[in-house]
Amino acid sequence: MDTANQVVSVGTFGVLKLPLGFIRVLEWLFAIFAFATCGGYSGQLRVSVDCVNKTDSNLSIGINFAYPFRLHQVYFDAPLCQGKKQERLFLIGDYSSSAEFFVTIAVFAFLYSLLATVVYIFFQNKYRENNRGPLIDFIVTVVFSFLWLVSSSAWAKGLSDVKVATDPDEVLLLMSACKVQNNKCGSVYGPIWSGLNTSVVFGFLNFVLWAGNIWFVFKETGWHKSGQRYPSSTSEKQAGGFNQQPYNQGSFEQENFAQSGGLSAQGDLGQQSSYSQVGGYAHSGPISFANQM
Repeated sequence: MDTANQVVSVGTFGVLKLPLGFIRVLEWLFAIFAFATCGGYSGQLRVSVDCVNKTDSNLSIGINFAYPFRLHQVYFDAPLCQGKKQERLFLIGDYSSSAEFFVTIAVFAFLYSLLATVVYIFFQNKYRENNRGPLIDFIVTVVFSFLWLVSSSAWAKGLSDVKVATDPDEVLLLMSACKVQNNKCGSVYGPIWSGLNTSVVFGFLNFVLWAGNIWFVFKETGWHKSGQRYPSSTSEKQAGGFNQQPYNQGSFEQENFAQSGGLSAQGDLGQQSSYSQVGGYAHSGPISFANQM
């Protein structure tokens, strides 16, 4: 059954039960999870510097960072272990491009999925008018599939770089006091990455959803429907040929039967003609004799 007939049969909101509408709803939800877990992230790490002179020590240096991960703008103050002097240090790296690109794709995918779902439900006739709606939907779906793959891959690489730049051991290497052997530097705790790891997972899940939905959107376009006409006509011709084959065999058998019957009839006629010829010879005998008389 065609998708349009299914929508009419099950009702307006029944399109959400079909793969085309159901996957759009999943894309909408997964896009929310993707940009929420990435765009709403904020992390913290703490390190300690234990100077020879205990009064100069700082055993809890907090470093906070958040989306969009412009780490080169994140600074903190660390003791120099030279009296009360401190130095201001900055983290290394700017990973805002990959993070913002990922969140931007997620937001636009969220908006388009919401718009497409509304069109499927309330504007089904206009969506199928002149085949423009399915064609536009198909092109946009292909584009978003590609963008999800690119943005998720870029953000996965960016996240790995963020983890390295915010590693407490790497941060300790920036401090001048930690380069002195008599001072003791250590990590109190590092950032929690579960939220950002989840965002990468949702990014690739969105790619799978959008790529899988290409087929269901393609089935609604005129390209798929026009491609189905030729195989159907060919199959009808083949089916017609198979249906005619028993008839031809039957007619062939009838012809064989008629020929065999004709042969038998000719055989009978031949025998009768031979009898008639014999009779003719018998009858012509006295006539020829009478003429000789």
